[in-house]
Amino acid sequence: MDERIEIGQHLFTGFPGLHITPAFALRMRESKIGNVILFAHNVGTAGQLRSLCADIQELVMDATGYPAFIAIDQEGGVVSRLGKDCTIVPGAMAIAATGKPENAYSAGLITGRELRAMGVNFNLAPVVDINSNPDNPVIGVRSYGEDPQHVIRYGLQMARGLMDAGILCCAKHFPGHGDTAVDSHIGLPLVNKSPEELLACELLPFQAAVDAGIPGIMSTHILFPQLEPEKIPATMSRRIMTDLLKQRMGFQGLVLSDCMMMGAIADHYGTVNGMVAALKAGVDLVFASHSVELATQASDRMLEELREGRIDVGELRASTDLILKYKAGLKSPEASEFDLVGSKANSQQVDAMYEQSLTAVHLPQGRVPALGERPLFVGCLPFVPTQASSPNAANVSFADALRECFGGEAAIMSENPDRQEVERIAALAPRHSSITIGTYNGHLRTGQLDVVRALAGSSAPVICIALRNPYDLASLPPQVSTVAAYAYNESTLHAITRLLSGEINAAGVLPVTLKG
Repeated sequence: MDERIEIGQHLFTGFPGLHITPAFALRMRESKIGNVILFAHNVGTAGQLRSLCADIQELVMDATGYPAFIAIDQEGGVVSRLGKDCTIVPGAMAIAATGKPENAYSAGLITGRELRAMGVNFNLAPVVDINSNPDNPVIGVRSYGEDPQHVIRYGLQMARGLMDAGILCCAKHFPGHGDTAVDSHIGLPLVNKSPEELLACELLPFQAAVDAGIPGIMSTHILFPQLEPEKIPATMSRRIMTDLLKQRMGFQGLVLSDCMMMGAIADHYGTVNGMVAALKAGVDLVFASHSVELATQASDRMLEELREGRIDVGELRASTDLILKYKAGLKSPEASEFDLVGSKANSQQVDAMYEQSLTAVHLPQGRVPALGERPLFVGCLPFVPTQASSPNAANVSFADALRECFGGEAAIMSENPDRQEVERIAALAPRHSSITIGTYNGHLRTGQLDVVRALAGSSAPVICIALRNPYDLASLPPQVSTVAAYAYNESTLHAITRLLSGEINAAGVLPVTLKG
C-alpha cells in the first residue's frame, strides 16, 4: 500500500457546510485522508445527509481505494447532530432515569438504523463516563449516572443496539472524564487518582465494554499523573493507550482520539504535534475534526516520521490492517431502510422514553401542584454550556411554550441573573396562582437558583424543573416542588406539559445523588 494512503487511513477530518467544497475535495485527494466526521453544520435534512454521505464515500474511495468511516456524535439529548426530520433519542441520564435498560437498547437501535439508512457508519457513542463530580461542566447528563454498575448496565445496552443496527460505535472518554471540573474543550483537566482507584471506578465500564466486544474506544485529553508521569494527556500517552488499554485490559478493537483541535491539546501541545504523538501512543484513528489543513499537516509529519524510522512500521501496518478489517465489514444501506428515518413508530417510542424519564425529586404536597388560573412560567432560553453540546434549538422557550399551553404569563431570565434581575422577576409573583421555573445548569450559574429562592417566598406554590443537570435541585427551599427533566428540547417540553396537566406522573428514578 502507498505510504500516503496508509497514513490517511488513520486520519479523520471534517468541513463546514452542507456540501463538499472543491477545495476540501482537492485536499482529500492530495492527502489521501480516509475518514470524515460530521457535525450539525453538515446536516440539513435526512435526504441531504444521505446524498452527502454518498458523495463522501465516492470521494474517499476515488482518493484512497477504500471506503470511508463516516462518523458523527449522535449520543442523543444534548449531543445530537441530526435534524428535526430524524428521531432524536433522549440523552444517557434521561434514559437511565426511566429505570429500563431496554430503553437504552432501543435508543441505540433506533439511532443506529437511522444513521445507517443515511450513510453514517460510525456513531461516536455511548458515553460511559461515571459522573461522580457534580461540578463537571462537560459530561453531566451525557452520563448514565454516578454508579459504575448502572453505567455498565445502560451503556452496554446502548452499544448493543447500535451494533445490532449494523454500525460501529465507541465507548468514551477513556480512561474517564466524569470526575473533572474542567472542560477539556477549553482547558487541560487533571485526575490525580491511583491505578487502583481508577480500576475500582472509572475503568469498570470500559473493561465491561472491552469484554463485550465493543469495536471502538475513544480517548480523553486529561492528565493522569499516577498513570503517566510525563505531563501529557491520556490521548498522547503510550502508557495509557497501549500498556493499559490494549495490553492490561485486553482491548483489540479501534482506539480513537477525541478531537485534537480541542483546547487541551491545541493550546498546550499543538494539534499536529499531538496528532503525531497520539499515533505513536497507539491511537488508531486520530481526529482533526474541523480542519482538513491541519489533517494534511499531520499527514505530512506522520509520513516524515515513518520514513525516518520514528514510527514503528510493523505496529502501523497492524493498525492499518485492523482499520481495513472493520471497513470490510461495513454494510451499505438498503434503499427501503430510509423509510425508517423519523418514522412515526420511532417517534412514539422516543416520546414514551422522554415521559418515563421525568423524575419527581421532591414533592412536598405528594404531587405536582395544580397551576391554577393565573400561572407564571419563568426560564432562560437554551444556551450552549459546553462546546460538546449541539447548537441551540431554534424557537424553543420553556416559559413561552408553557404559557401557550396553560395561559398566564411568561418571564424570560438570563442564563445567570444578577440581583437586580432576581428582584424584577420576584416582583411578578404576587399576581399569580402558581409559579413554574425551569433551570438550565443553575448549579453552575447560580443566579438562576437565586431566582428560585426569591420566588419560593411567594404564597403561590412553586415548581422547579431542572432542564439539564439535576444538581440544580439539591439545595432549594423545602416548600419548592422539584422535578428533573434532563433536557431542554421540544420533546421534553411536550412531556412536561403532560405532567403539569396531570396526564402523566413523574415516575423516573434519579441516577445521581443530590447533596444539599
